[in-house]
Amino acid sequence: MCGVVGIVGSQPVNQLLYDALLMLQHRGQDAAGMATLDAQQTFRLRKGQGLVAEVFDSGDLAYLQGTIGIGHVRYPTSGTAASAAEAQPLYVNSPYGVVLAHNGNLTNAAEVTTQLVQQAYRHLNTASDSEVLLNSFAEALYHCRGAATKVEAIFSAIRRVHRQVRGGYACTAVVSGQGLIAFRDPHGIRPLVLGQREQYDGRMAYMVASESVALRAVGFELVRDVAPGEAIVVTQQGELFSQQCAEWPRHAPCLFEFVYFARPDSFMDGISVYQARINMGHRLAAKIARTWPTLSIDVVIPVPETACDPAIVMAEVLKRPYRQGFVKNRYIGRTFIMADQAARQQSVRRKLNTIAEVFRGKTVLLVDDSIVRGTTSQQIIALAREAGARRVYFASLAPQVQFPNVYGIDIPGIKALVAHSRDVDSINRLLGADGLVFQDLADLVAAVRQENATIQGFEASLFNGEYITGDVDSAYLTKLDQQRQELTLYEV
Repeated sequence: MCGVVGIVGSQPVNQLLYDALLMLQHRGQDAAGMATLDAQQTFRLRKGQGLVAEVFDSGDLAYLQGTIGIGHVRYPTSGTAASAAEAQPLYVNSPYGVVLAHNGNLTNAAEVTTQLVQQAYRHLNTASDSEVLLNSFAEALYHCRGAATKVEAIFSAIRRVHRQVRGGYACTAVVSGQGLIAFRDPHGIRPLVLGQREQYDGRMAYMVASESVALRAVGFELVRDVAPGEAIVVTQQGELFSQQCAEWPRHAPCLFEFVYFARPDSFMDGISVYQARINMGHRLAAKIARTWPTLSIDVVIPVPETACDPAIVMAEVLKRPYRQGFVKNRYIGRTFIMADQAARQQSVRRKLNTIAEVFRGKTVLLVDDSIVRGTTSQQIIALAREAGARRVYFASLAPQVQFPNVYGIDIPGIKALVAHSRDVDSINRLLGADGLVFQDLADLVAAVRQENATIQGFEASLFNGEYITGDVDSAYLTKLDQQRQELTLYEV
């Protein structure tokens, strides 16, 4: 999972890009980068490993001159987290000069790489599928350069990209001499929103970003979502053009975005993330009341922070007090998106501390957004018992995560998933809780879709193993698991 942003206007965009990336930091903590296009049509690029505030200083911002640019925060799902070369944006010099930032993952990257190398004679310098996507777009743009207008050439190129690549992708790019480009995969798996604001000269500035919270942080108004398969072009003169570039678009956004990744103050795909999570809490509380009708819970405690809002609702529905029993160290990164298992395990106790008075002698219901590997949940339950809890029950706002994700979320191989091939009782014994309950998938879908009934469906392969691009089977997943293991051995 990554975060992308792009801005074009009449004023310098360096500070705006920086501030927007700060608001998207939760989407990637491994690396950050920005690229701008100056008045001489020269790209200025700065990127590196680390958090936004660590990568850029005042000198970098002074260097990043221009009224058009893009930015990226990286959480690696393809390639290697150890490689600074894979930090984005990425650049190619032909045709025109193109920089691109990508959120998502391609499922046919190997196939497209072969085509690019053997047929187009392009050289790829990293293992990143984002570089594959960049070169696919650049090669398509070269073949479409004879179109009637520059804008039509870009739309034609993106139509070719949609036909060539498969997977989840939300992209921002800048083409020298042409403008800012944004496009989204035909299923709309990864989010992308469009915003605008009026400038001092009366012209309109435009912005695209992974989440609406980045728009508001820099004074832009949310206009709408970029549609699945749609491409948007904003020229350097501020003219906006849009066109549907996919033959068969089907709106199916990632369900896990609303469970875990997105900020609660964001709107994506016409859905308030906050309200969707409130709905999740209502439905999970109703299931708990059915599952444990005679259970006497003393207190409802969230695992901060994603589960806090739903847990408040659950406490109200169950008529039990809500308490903050864990204190979070906000200077420790999100454990789920850390690069390796050892880092995740070491961080849990540094990240969370208990308030013993909340737990001592009580039957507690812990609420978390999801259970993936299970090791973090084990440690949280152990912390609750160490703090004096008499009994510990655990509730997950998401269903059992049983399958890997191939569209941009670094869910591990099947063998590492605690819920794969295990029933709830077996998972509960491994975690060490007195009881365990998961949200039903139908309830999770209903909770999110309640905020936007026009959505045709959701990408929910984590939970049901159904991959909507139609090119993922057991052999693909086995190969993916082998690659993950080899990469882990290499990095160690």
